[in-house]
Amino acid sequence: MMNVIDLPVVNAMLNGISMIFLILGYRAIRSGRQTVHKRWMISALTTSGLFLISYVIYHYHVGSVPYMYQDWTRTVYFIILVPHIIFAGIMTPFILIAVWLALREKFEKHVRLVRWVWPVWMYVSLSGIIIYLMLYQRGNLF
Repeated sequence: MMNVIDLPVVNAMLNGISMIFLILGYRAIRSGRQTVHKRWMISALTTSGLFLISYVIYHYHVGSVPYMYQDWTRTVYFIILVPHIIFAGIMTPFILIAVWLALREKFEKHVRLVRWVWPVWMYVSLSGIIIYLMLYQRGNLF
């Protein structure tokens, strides 16, 4: 039986899966496979949505989780965490706008927007995994 304390690993896995879907979606559109691209991007959006639900549930029950180490990794942790939080908050409406533009077949505007949204989404997904590792698995890393 899964418990709320298991959600950080679920969140990290959802971030990783979303990142894989983003890469596959990028490769599909670069090779001209629009239908495949659409499927991968809907998968990335769904996975990120599931992450957000799981993240909110976890932090509703647990609250904020402080970084407990006072060594050099603390600085690295915050260097990764601060832009992660800012980008995660800012990019969400832009992802929804990008989806809306694609569904409306306004591909020129969609492409202009996702040229910066996609790398930010990738950063948020990857940095989410790194934050998880540093916060919950640090003893296994260093």
